[in-house]
Amino acid sequence: MDYTQLFFPIAIGLVVYFFMIRPQQKRASDAKAFRQSLAKGSRIVTIGGLHGLVVDLTEDTVVVEVDRGTKLRFDRSAIAREVSNKASAGTDGIASA
Repeated sequence: MDYTQLFFPIAIGLVVYFFMIRPQQKRASDAKAFRQSLAKGSRIVTIGGLHGLVVDLTEDTVVVEVDRGTKLRFDRSAIAREVSNKASAGTDGIASA
């Protein structure tokens, strides 16, 4: 049996793993770690694009204040990213100018 016939399928499998599967697993792991590290007072953006301030946390949910007195409850999995204070201050300055 010719070893080159076995080399190409194995090489393709390795390429698929290192360029597609492994990076996706790393992104999922990073997202899970981020969601577990959320704390009260964090400015966040949900997957749907809603901006707000985290005011309460449970194991599975996050309560986000989107306006004075308006609070919404989301699953932790719905939180996309955290907004830095510099970015939110910069947009506030543009809106008021």
